[in-house]
Amino acid sequence: MSGEARIAWDPQARRFAPLHQEEAGIMSVAMAGALVESLPACDPVGLRRILTARTAAEAEPFRRAAEQVLLQHCGDSVRLRGLIEFSNRCVCDCHYCGIRRSNRRVGRYTLSLADIVETARWCATKGYGSVVLQAGERRDGRFVAFVEQAVCAIKAATRTPHQPEGLGITLCVGEQTADTYARWFHAGAHRYLLRMESFSPALFGRLHPPAQTHAARLACLRMLKEIGYQVGTGVMIGLPGQTPDDLVEDLLAFRDLGVDMLGMGPYIPHVDAPLEGQGEIASDAVRLQMALNMITAARLLMPTLNIAATTALQALAGDGREQGLRHGANVIMPQVTPPRVRKLYTLYDGKPCLDDNPEQCASCVEGRIRSVGRRVLWHAWGDSRHYAERMRVGPAQEDLR
Repeated sequence: MSGEARIAWDPQARRFAPLHQEEAGIMSVAMAGALVESLPACDPVGLRRILTARTAAEAEPFRRAAEQVLLQHCGDSVRLRGLIEFSNRCVCDCHYCGIRRSNRRVGRYTLSLADIVETARWCATKGYGSVVLQAGERRDGRFVAFVEQAVCAIKAATRTPHQPEGLGITLCVGEQTADTYARWFHAGAHRYLLRMESFSPALFGRLHPPAQTHAARLACLRMLKEIGYQVGTGVMIGLPGQTPDDLVEDLLAFRDLGVDMLGMGPYIPHVDAPLEGQGEIASDAVRLQMALNMITAARLLMPTLNIAATTALQALAGDGREQGLRHGANVIMPQVTPPRVRKLYTLYDGKPCLDDNPEQCASCVEGRIRSVGRRVLWHAWGDSRHYAERMRVGPAQEDLR
């Protein structure tokens, strides 16, 4: 194959075309073109082929296609979401998670409302445009009211000439009742991330205790969509016992649910979680490539989604988030959790950026984005074009810049 030309995605023809360069390619134009052209029809064989690319060189035709599809449909800007991990108290007992209820070795915390609002105000000053409020799952009335109060306070404190409606707010606080979801939506949150971790019922069951069910979590995703949220989900990649066919099932579930956002990352064990050591896992390099392949396949399958380059990618490679951007991601969530509690919110071992202050993270993130030829979308919510299209409203001008 060393004599074949490299290829690139032709958006007009919706196929691969040769690049007139003297660089060697990995697979033929016909083979790569046939695979990518099958994606609009959701051919599982084509998706599986992308997901099983074993090396960066083997994945390159698909990566290049995904990057070009991203630029065509979403532009070259990267949306920022300041990540505020405001509490690690959790009623759930997920087998993979470092802040699971049964882990007695982690100190518990909840940020004050003043801390949350001040952190959000800092994000607005820096031009981030949006924040993510993330915490362990709780459903008690005190927690529900606290989240509602935080959303209202952030909206009131972050209105600026650039953003007269205040920061965009994504919530990531797990399974709730429809009434609670609606209450937070009316307070001003407009995006919600609820990761399934796997859409395979069998694999989901191995990741969670019996009280946490696949059906209940799926029902929550549907409730969120009905209420009007921009809905995000995601999965872990490289789990013990996970197969390429499981990941194909995940991709098709994203499509069938009509989600607007994805946050996916490689599985990384936590020493205090019982899934650690339960079955063989692939090397860091293999899991990283699998996660990048998943971003690529998702972008080609669903061109207008917002897809995050997650921090877990950086845990496996120093330039992991940059690689995620090059494979089709267009969202980064800079760490803005106060450093004094950041080490207490470790869902997996080896989480990066634990010692950096928010200013250091801001400078680092902008440099990483520029290093791959992309630019930051400042002072804008950066909503999903997929959401705008499914709600039959034109994409916001801020998202077309």
